[in-house]
Amino acid sequence: MNRTDESTGAVAGLRGWRRGLALLSPAAVAVGRKERLRVAAGAFLGILVAALLCRAASGLWGVTPWLMAPLGASAVLVFAMPASPLAQPWPVLIGNTLSALVGVLCAQLVSDVALAGALSVSAAILVMFATRSLHPPGGAAALLAVLGAASPQFALFPVASSSLLLLIAGTIYNRLTNHDYPHRQTRAATPARSRFTSADLDAALSHYNQFLDVSRADLAELLEYAEAQAYQRRLGDLKCADIMTRKVITADYGMPLEEAWRLMREHQIKALPVVDRAQRLIGIVTAGDFLKHAQRDSLQGLGERVLELVRPSNTTHSDKPEAVGQIMTRRVQVVSAGRPVVDLLPLMAEGGHHHVPIVDDTNLLVGIITQTDLIRALYATSSATDP
Repeated sequence: MNRTDESTGAVAGLRGWRRGLALLSPAAVAVGRKERLRVAAGAFLGILVAALLCRAASGLWGVTPWLMAPLGASAVLVFAMPASPLAQPWPVLIGNTLSALVGVLCAQLVSDVALAGALSVSAAILVMFATRSLHPPGGAAALLAVLGAASPQFALFPVASSSLLLLIAGTIYNRLTNHDYPHRQTRAATPARSRFTSADLDAALSHYNQFLDVSRADLAELLEYAEAQAYQRRLGDLKCADIMTRKVITADYGMPLEEAWRLMREHQIKALPVVDRAQRLIGIVTAGDFLKHAQRDSLQGLGERVLELVRPSNTTHSDKPEAVGQIMTRRVQVVSAGRPVVDLLPLMAEGGHHHVPIVDDTNLLVGIITQTDLIRALYATSSATDP
């Protein structure tokens, strides 16, 4: 092997070590100083309350030990991760208690301490999975019961009692510091605006096949927020004025229905903003408005009824509408020209708006945005940001 080969091998080895060390590097914790102090203070108060009360009870009943070390790990979860499924009241109380009972049982059935300890932790995990009470400190409670050759009362005092006291302190403290605890773990449904459904999320979780230290509801909200952020990033500072159609075909209040219908067919549009003489928006007439007034009882012969509706009656008095102002929608959803385009997404996706007039500060009509305009903008920004 020549020096070049040795040098190449050394470089490759160094890179391998760097990759290995990178895997061991901890991830950055996005927790501010104020939150860190809140967590530390909560853990202090929670352990203090549990310790003082359990010590007092121990003195009255003559029971030892009066506190267990795994409670410190439970405190980390309750105060630092109050939204975690592992930190909720059921896992803390039931997970710790059942695991301690498992440890007591293993100590009584298996004489070898090493074997009993390993068996207790393994069995405690299975029991916590079966009871939906997975709680990491439970494994420590099971092992502690074996090492201390504890009696069955150990599961009740100090395990269950101190866990319950910690939960009471944690609930009060978290709520006083504006943290939701106990934290909701389920949600009825995924909002309609999301591109994924509850079934999609269930399929993804099933495929992952691991316990996630985040609730299903929080995971869904996280994905929705990330999706909204992606839209915001792609659309950036794009304003409605940047994508609107500026040459707007409009109608006035007294325009005959026949003329309005002709304009819509001629320009292949489905809506006409209605403006006054100063070009201020006063309404909008859509193809839906024509169909609503033409459709009486059934869809049969609808085309003929539309033609009948727009055909002038040529009389001084008529029972049917004759002008745009008589069938237009008066309450119109409008958006200012300087508003971010991203704000239109819920309006068109959920609000049922297919045409949104754009106005200036004085309510003068300056443009219109259709679903086609919005889709074109989304496509353009997506193509521009793709690598």
